[in-house]
Amino acid sequence: MKTVLITGGAGFLGSHLCEFLLDKGFRVLCMDNLITGKESNIENLKENKNFKFINHNVSEHINVEEDLDYIMHFASPASPIDYQKIPIQTLKVGSLGTHNTLGLALAKKAIYMIASTSEVYGDPQVNPQPESYWGNVNPVGPRGCYDEAKRFSEALVTAYHNIHKVDTRIVRIFNTYGPRMRKDDGRAVPNFLTQALNNEPITVYGDGKQTRSFCYVSDLIEGIYRLLMSNINDPVNIGNPEEYTLIEFAEKIKELTQAKSEITFKELPVDDPLIRCPDITKAKKELGWEPKFGLEEGLKNTIEFFKKS
Repeated sequence: MKTVLITGGAGFLGSHLCEFLLDKGFRVLCMDNLITGKESNIENLKENKNFKFINHNVSEHINVEEDLDYIMHFASPASPIDYQKIPIQTLKVGSLGTHNTLGLALAKKAIYMIASTSEVYGDPQVNPQPESYWGNVNPVGPRGCYDEAKRFSEALVTAYHNIHKVDTRIVRIFNTYGPRMRKDDGRAVPNFLTQALNNEPITVYGDGKQTRSFCYVSDLIEGIYRLLMSNINDPVNIGNPEEYTLIEFAEKIKELTQAKSEITFKELPVDDPLIRCPDITKAKKELGWEPKFGLEEGLKNTIEFFKKS
């Protein structure tokens, strides 16, 4: 039985990863300090004898007695509302947390994966964004703490691969949605859904013509798993290349929730990207992966979760 350590394992993506890998027959160590993760996300896993929860801050020294075959570093605030509240912790988990988990991977001879992000491309001047694009990032803007933490983590992972021969993977995750998203997450999907389900005005920032692409969580997890099992050490985009304006997206949510909400507009936040869409040519060619869930199907599942939570 292979053992995997997943940092940030009680978060939205981390908890889905824990569940997926348990189903694949892994022993899963879930590490989280619950700053943005929720223990309720993993409550249903605690009775599984192959699951262990460790409440720990990965920015501090990590001690794991067990042998480890894989380490997946997914710990980090991921929504602007979170990382702008705790920018120093965000920078620490991307730097110290990455350093600590890489050191552990070196000691355990484990395969290592870092959860990077489409934010490494910043406010892109190329669309869609291929892995070869270096990005357009403001290091001292309000999003810089997250963007630069992830860019640094990619550089550190690459250095450990080149110098210490750690077997590494870098996944660049694009906008993802699905069950277990927090209602107060602050991003478009939870914001729009919460407002629509309460028949409140749906708030769109800017003129609403900026674009996003939305990948359903089970598609994303499958892509991550295929990358983990591959031999690819360079970054790989995982996301859905279908692009929607935020107005189109708000209208789709109104339609599916049958909300009476009006769409209202607020000022665009500083450095908010105007376009965001992955080029997944590499994932298709080298992993045989592409998303299967259409937006409507994925949103219906997410709406059911939001209605019950």
